[in-house]
Amino acid sequence: MTVADNWWPWILLILVGVLPNEMWRMLGVVAARGIDEKSELIIWVRAVATATLTGVVSKIVVFAPGALATVPLAVRLAAVAAGLAAFFVIRQSVLVALVTGVAAILAGMWATS
Repeated sequence: MTVADNWWPWILLILVGVLPNEMWRMLGVVAARGIDEKSELIIWVRAVATATLTGVVSKIVVFAPGALATVPLAVRLAAVAAGLAAFFVIRQSVLVALVTGVAAILAGMWATS
C-alpha cells in the first residue's frame, strides 16, 4: 500500500467537502460587512437558522441513526434536557451544553447496559 492510497480520501474530503464550504463562508463574511446585526433581516435569518438546527437535532434524537439507536429514547431525551439546563445555567455556553449532553448520554449508556 502506497502513501497515496492512505491519503486520497483525505485529499478528496478537503477538495469536495471543505473548500466549497469555506468559499461560501468567506463570501458570506465579506457580504455581511456593514450589515446591522440588529436589523430585522438578520434577526429573521438567525431565527430560521436556529429553528433548522433545532429540527435536525430533534430528528436525530427521536429517530436516532446508527449506534445512537441502541441508546434508549429516555436516555437521549434526558441528555438533551441536561444539555439545555447546562446551557441556560452556565452563561449560555454551547460548548458546556454539548459536553454535558454527551456526558449524560455516556452515563445513561453505562447505566442501562
